[in-house]
Amino acid sequence: MNENEKQKLKDKFLKDISNFAKTLKNHVSANNEWTIKGFIDIFENIYSISSDTKIISKIFEIHLFPKFLEFANKYNYEIILAEKQNWYPDISFVSKTNDKIKFALDLKTTYKLEDKPNFCNGFTLGSHGEYFTNRNSSKNIQFSYNQYLGHYCLGIIYTRNQLANLENVNIYKKDDLLKIPSVVCDFEIFVSEKWKIASDKSGSGNTANIGSITYIEDILNGNGVFSKLGENWFDEYWINYNKITFNDKKITDVQNYLKYRGKDEDWIKQNVIIKKTTGNIKKNG
Repeated sequence: MNENEKQKLKDKFLKDISNFAKTLKNHVSANNEWTIKGFIDIFENIYSISSDTKIISKIFEIHLFPKFLEFANKYNYEIILAEKQNWYPDISFVSKTNDKIKFALDLKTTYKLEDKPNFCNGFTLGSHGEYFTNRNSSKNIQFSYNQYLGHYCLGIIYTRNQLANLENVNIYKKDDLLKIPSVVCDFEIFVSEKWKIASDKSGSGNTANIGSITYIEDILNGNGVFSKLGENWFDEYWINYNKITFNDKKITDVQNYLKYRGKDEDWIKQNVIIKKTTGNIKKNG
């Protein structure tokens, strides 16, 4: 399979999965509120949901899985889920007619910042560890990285409902279902190749995860730090992240990496998207 053929397959998958993502808001929400209200037991008690982000993320996975099955059946893919909890990706789409056609998809959720609603808390975009640096590695990945034609993120950005947070330990009866406040609301759902929404910073403390940008408009439009540079620069930078010493410091930002690679200031200004932060952009309104 040559590069042009690969790109056509990637373009078609992105178009199909993006159109699919546009249908999901109606599946997960009504009147812009999450349709999931809680857990029910055999006595018809409904336990409202915690606002814990890990719980919300897991419920979204369960809520959306039947829709992913519909997508796979429509476009003739087999779905392979990550064999272990910490493996990448969440879902592998493998063509039923040609098993060399594989796409990686991670489901990511995050919340809008209460005091800066143009920004979200961000999310991780997979590891830059062993399977990323060694593209033939099978460590913590369903198929080796280079077997996938493309790597995608389906993201859900939501607002945390403050009223629901106050009441999220209550128990309700089934007749009160519509009175239960949704713990999250106001959804933005998108699909992007992960390199297009990546930042140049690690996403989670000491673990080797790639961080996303956090300005919501740029996420929705795929305007990450590497969106002008391209996927090859994204790969090269993250393979070498925090490994190269330049001017007596380990390189952990893309501008210094590009200087190390011989690019001048003008070239860098033309090709690097400056990541918006809560400190360098004004809040709307």
